[in-house]
This record gives sequence, C-alpha cells and structure tokens, in this order.
Amino acid sequence: MNEIIKVNYENDRPTVLARDLYQFLEIGSEFSHWFKRMCEYGFSEGIDFSPFLTESSGGRPAQDAQLTIEMAKEICMLQRNERGKQARQYFIQLEKDWNSPEKVMARALQIADKRIKRLETQIEADRPKVLFAGAVETSKSSILIGELAKILKQNGVSIGQNRLFDWMRKNGYLIRRNGSDYNMPTQRAMEMGLFEIKETSIVHADGHTSISKTPKVTGKGQVYFVDLFLSGKAGKEWAK
Repeated sequence: MNEIIKVNYENDRPTVLARDLYQFLEIGSEFSHWFKRMCEYGFSEGIDFSPFLTESSGGRPAQDAQLTIEMAKEICMLQRNERGKQARQYFIQLEKDWNSPEKVMARALQIADKRIKRLETQIEADRPKVLFAGAVETSKSSILIGELAKILKQNGVSIGQNRLFDWMRKNGYLIRRNGSDYNMPTQRAMEMGLFEIKETSIVHADGHTSISKTPKVTGKGQVYFVDLFLSGKAGKEWAK
C-alpha cells in the first residue's frame, strides 16, 4: 500500500499529523481556522487528537496535532470531495492492516520483548544490592550503630553516628527516655530482629562487678536500615 499520508507508528496506535492531512486534502482556508472547525464536530483533546507546537527556525512555532486514524477518517468524510474519499479509503485499509492477526501478534511480541529487556536491566542493576543483602542478612556478624552510619555514608547517605542515634530514637527504634535503658533498642525493634544487645562484665577496682550493655545492629537490621534510607522511606532529607 502506497503511503499517501505519512503515518506515525511510535505510539500505542497509529496517528497522522493534522497538517499532513490538511495539505493532502488541499484545503483552501487557513490551517488554524480549518482545524478549529473540524474539532467542533465532537472530537476530544487527549482522546482523538493531541495538539502541539512545531519547532521553529526563526518565526513563530506553528500549531499542529497528532490525530487518531478514526478522527482522520471522519474528517475525510466531512470534506465531501474526491481527495477526502481517497484519504478515507487509505485509512480504512491502514486500519485493516494494523488490526490483522499477524500485526497484532507482532506488536504483542514487541511489547513482551520490551518488558523482558526492562526486567533484565532491573535485575542486573539490583544484583549487587541483592548479593549484599543476602550476604549480610545471613551473616552472624552484628555491627555497632556507628559502623552502620559509615555503611550508609558509603552508599551516599550523609549521616553520622550521632545523627543516626537521634533518628533511631525519634522513629521508635531506640529508647529515648533518660535512664539506664537510654539508647537501648525498643521492644518493637528487638521483636523485628533488628538489634541484639551485647553484655560485657566489668570488674571494678573495689571488686564489684557491673554489666555494660551495647546495642548492635544484626545482619537483618543492616539490610532493613540501608533499604529504608536508600529508598527514601526514612525521610525526604535522606532520600538519594
């Protein structure tokens, strides 16, 4: 089939430029007046046509629009002349070809191929994160909160130890009330498996013994907090 009017296949459905149709139909009036009059026949912007301004090399940008084939057919009927009839038959044949089983299948395969490529790209991009998460989460090595702050900083989150402690207290991961439990993990954080408490016995000079408690972030906790900050869920100020 000879292409008498250029067709755009880049969108979900084929479209033609209003100016190309206008020129083919050999309309005598100005384009802007003609197109405005055509749109008054019940066509909806964003559904039947998408207007835009063409690029200009010096003068004022010109008005144009992408038209659906259905709209282009109806406009051709409204002209009531031989050029309109010729263009309408062209669009009818184009629709038949577009909706043929072979073309429908070809488009479906293209869509599936694009989705597969997007997934492959995403999987490849996520591979280092997945490997890091798997290695850390299954690790038996817990780290200090200050060391977690360093990991976050290495991943582009500008936060130090003190600010991380402050954030954890404000968000319910560490106890914020003054007392012996200050900066210890909350019950919720412990139940989530984010922390463990390391207890160290200290023998003092007078012979008495005391217990020092230090909160440490588990492997699961490391993955949890890194993901929380990198995804932006920890707050807008920490979003990458």
